[in-house]
Amino acid sequence: MAVEPIPGKSLTQTTRRLLTSLDARAKKSLGQHFLIDSGVLRKIVEAAELSPQDTVLEVGPGLGVLTSELVKRAGRVIAVELDDNLSVLLKQTLSWASNLTIVHEDVLKVSPSALLETAGIPAGSTYKVVANLPYYITSAVLRHFLEGDAQPGLMVVMVQKEVARAITAAPGEMSLLSVAVQFYGEARIVSSVSAHSFFPVPKVDSAILKIRLRPQPLMDAARTGSFFDLVRAGFCANRKQLVNSLSQGLSKPKDEVRPLLEKAGIEPKRRAETLTIPEWVNLWRAFDIEAGKC
Repeated sequence: MAVEPIPGKSLTQTTRRLLTSLDARAKKSLGQHFLIDSGVLRKIVEAAELSPQDTVLEVGPGLGVLTSELVKRAGRVIAVELDDNLSVLLKQTLSWASNLTIVHEDVLKVSPSALLETAGIPAGSTYKVVANLPYYITSAVLRHFLEGDAQPGLMVVMVQKEVARAITAAPGEMSLLSVAVQFYGEARIVSSVSAHSFFPVPKVDSAILKIRLRPQPLMDAARTGSFFDLVRAGFCANRKQLVNSLSQGLSKPKDEVRPLLEKAGIEPKRRAETLTIPEWVNLWRAFDIEAGKC
């Protein structure tokens, strides 16, 4: 049994057939919504810019519709599936793919480097993440790879449309989430995706999100913790002026916070959502130097 659509059959019919073969249905507890739109499938694959030299890590392959396209274009694919039944199904339907490694694990409990090692990929190798992410673990999965011990060069993921908008927000509408992602790379929405592109139909529309990571990080990984402590403090009081939110979030008097904002070239009356990533970095440096960490 293959995951390819049967001639004359749609992805919807193929999906139903595979679920019937398992005597199963989509599991709400795992956020399962299977992609049934071949046009959207093509957009994901095109956005991933795949070549035979690429290693791809897929999270939540489900019935393997996307996986079957990835293995045709990439040199190596590692598919991480938590569902017991689907893990078995993938090994059966994609047994022809000699460049595929199926890992039956919770992706959040295995480090990125360990996942690469399962397929014999050397430490330090570049790779891409391509996935139709379960909505309920979207933020956790993004953090797992962006902050992990082996960062991808590119991520192309399906997420809730509102989450994609929040991640790609421009200064003036920034949030802790957008700073947390844009700190690591450039994020953009490739395409909006209707809820009817999935089976079963979710309650919200989705979007294909593309994140191209920076070739060089903005700071050493060991120092990002203090950077995000500062960012969280900046966003701790919604819509307040930075001098007030930082004073509250860092438990510092305003008279100590104001000169540090001015030192970073930031007007104390501005609000956290208006700052660019470079401005956050400059502000962190001002606080870091003041604390005697440099």
